[in-house]
Amino acid sequence: MELTAGHVWLMIAAALVLFMTPGLAFFYGGMTRAKAALNMMMMSFISIGMVGVVWVLWGASMSSGEGFFQIVGNPFATFGLEGITSPDGLIKVGYAATFAIITVALISGAIADRAKFGAWTVFVPVWVTLVYCPLAYMIWGGGLFGPEGAIGQALGPAIDFAGGTVVHINAGVAALILVLIIGNRRGFGKDPNHRPHNIPFVMLGAAILWFGWFGFNAGAATTAEQGGLIWINTLAAPAAAMLGWLVTERIRDGHPTSLGAASGVVAGLVAITPACANVSPVGALGLGVVAGVASALAVGLKFRWGFDDSLDVVGVHLVSGIIGTVALGFIALPTDGVGGGLFYGGGLTQLWAQLAAAGIAIAYSAILTLIIALAIHKTMGFRVSQEQETVGVDLSLHAETAYEFGVGGQGGSFQPLHELITGKSPASELSAAKTTQPAAGKESVEA
Repeated sequence: MELTAGHVWLMIAAALVLFMTPGLAFFYGGMTRAKAALNMMMMSFISIGMVGVVWVLWGASMSSGEGFFQIVGNPFATFGLEGITSPDGLIKVGYAATFAIITVALISGAIADRAKFGAWTVFVPVWVTLVYCPLAYMIWGGGLFGPEGAIGQALGPAIDFAGGTVVHINAGVAALILVLIIGNRRGFGKDPNHRPHNIPFVMLGAAILWFGWFGFNAGAATTAEQGGLIWINTLAAPAAAMLGWLVTERIRDGHPTSLGAASGVVAGLVAITPACANVSPVGALGLGVVAGVASALAVGLKFRWGFDDSLDVVGVHLVSGIIGTVALGFIALPTDGVGGGLFYGGGLTQLWAQLAAAGIAIAYSAILTLIIALAIHKTMGFRVSQEQETVGVDLSLHAETAYEFGVGGQGGSFQPLHELITGKSPASELSAAKTTQPAAGKESVEA
């Protein structure tokens, strides 16, 4: 089979989406405290490794093809990608894998600074298998919400071009469940040291995410006209959302911030994801403004309601994901002059379909994530000890530090937790032990 321009573009788009996960690592890593930056970035990177393996073995099979009760595909139908031999098929599998990778990586930001790395490595493959794959099948793989699905036939197919429900609502709900199970960081809402430690990293990460999002949204474009519309909408919505967020900050707090600009961009990208191929550029601008303002207001609720969504996964991804998904019921363009949202004369049909998709995605993700997270939390434990959290998860879990402050060489210690808790190094304790030995022993050692 000859390699076409479409194949090349899809491979480039897949690479762009894969690049988004390291971008997310910088975005999240900069938002944490300095002593948790590496752990935060590792949670994104390990997601690439774990999901990459899962997707090749059974994930791709579970998200497409023949399935069970229109809910999930058969994991053994193409296990290990057996039977998928065409270049077109393999490229699509690779493209789909990058979506699964970043979806689970998004969740990690809500539990920054306090989650066991081992527990996270168990959560990732289980959650992708039991939560992500079935939702992807229901929306994109010919399941419940597709044209032939039970809900699709009853209410009309739900529109989710690039992942408003499958990616963002799904990740946002899962993040909220994990926060409620694991609990808040020590000093949440009181300790000023919980502020982001490296805003340039945050800005760099947001830029990489925006860059990769053109592949995220436009990778599945089928015509040049559709690709052009998606590209413009992926520019317009986050630009408008950034401005909406900054204006909200200026009115509420008295000053716009760099963190707000980066977060506003992400909120706009989240909102336009499900709608990128189905709204006009003016509609994308309006959608972006609404998402930017709503998410800017939503992130403050965690302090009022007392849940520690560390890096605003719920406020940005869940809130803007719902806005982008439901907004299609109002502003979706007609297809060939037929249908469309309420504002285009399409009636309430599309709105009911969008509400059903959002509602079922929320319920499914919440229930399954609760079961998975509780099982892990009650067995191996999902949260680090108080001592490990105080020292910092970089040192206590990885024996590394992101930065070397001063000339003490502490970043290279192989037993950092012992030293920082006791205030003594193993070498100093050994030296002290030697000085207390009898003189004969001392002489024999020196000899």
